[in-house]
Amino acid sequence: MIVFLRVLAPLLSLTMIALVVQTSLQSNLFDEWENLAAIPWMRTTLVDFYYNVLLLYLWACYRERHNGLRLLWLLLFVGLGAIATAFFVAVQAYRVPVDADLTAVLLHPDDLQRLQTG
Repeated sequence: MIVFLRVLAPLLSLTMIALVVQTSLQSNLFDEWENLAAIPWMRTTLVDFYYNVLLLYLWACYRERHNGLRLLWLLLFVGLGAIATAFFVAVQAYRVPVDADLTAVLLHPDDLQRLQTG
């Protein structure tokens, strides 16, 4: 599973970067904002996005012990969305041994050690 995450997460991040660049070349979000903001589904999508950002940020705060990194992840999640999310997952997957269980990615190392020692 760790190898899968190490491959999938950067791939998702790169494809999102390509999609954002392609879309940006075709349409300026700031020029379109007034029209987009009038669409109820757009407003709902934004709320959905920021709820996801909140949950991801709480996970990042749990995983990261340094406030500077916590702030950095918040800014990346808010500013880059799925690009930063996939990057965060990739970083977590590279922090653990390749033969580690998925819980090693999800849990903070201190909590994982407590679980393993009982």
